[in-house]
Amino acid sequence: MGNVVRLPPRGHYLAWEAGQLAGVSGNKIGQWSRRGYISASQSEAIPKVYSFQDVAEAMVVHDLLRLGVTHLDIRRAIAELRAEYGDWPLTTADLATLPTEGKTRLVAQRGGDTYDIGERGWQRIVNVEHLQTIRSELQRGGWIVRDIPDLQYIEVDPDLLSGRPVIRGHRISAQEVAETAEEPNGIEDLVEGYGLDEAEIRDAQRWWTGVLGLAA
Repeated sequence: MGNVVRLPPRGHYLAWEAGQLAGVSGNKIGQWSRRGYISASQSEAIPKVYSFQDVAEAMVVHDLLRLGVTHLDIRRAIAELRAEYGDWPLTTADLATLPTEGKTRLVAQRGGDTYDIGERGWQRIVNVEHLQTIRSELQRGGWIVRDIPDLQYIEVDPDLLSGRPVIRGHRISAQEVAETAEEPNGIEDLVEGYGLDEAEIRDAQRWWTGVLGLAA
């Protein structure tokens, strides 16, 4: 896979913004960055600034931990994959998990074969289950989409509003919509001033409430 295209980082997220999308706290994003699970590819200076691609990597880390892959195996996988796949190996390589007795193994596709990249190194194995949904979930609002799968109007585009979640087709952040809707006459202001309808406003409120719940 030496012909993997290296794309420039897109979007700009502080740790707490990255955490909102990845389904973890801003502190957790900082810890993962310090320990090498994810990069801060827009800026390593304090405060660190993360890209859309970094947030996708964080979602994969969150997902792998939830599926039972160990921290050690994730670190080993990143070390094995980074030289070949660049700054975002977890979302560039063809990864999958394989439940086994007492442990979940992390595997990758390479040259038509499947390899265990955890404690056994690049050892060929078979019968894998692929991770496929990270990017589409991130584009629809991040980790919270798993809890609210019928969200229709949230969009995350790294080239729009620095990548902050917005109402689809509008240049206003979903957080701003949700917070404005709670103010006196807020819904009327959103309808008249921004041309939003009730369904769009309701989705923003549901998304923001869900994000706050994840961070609690």
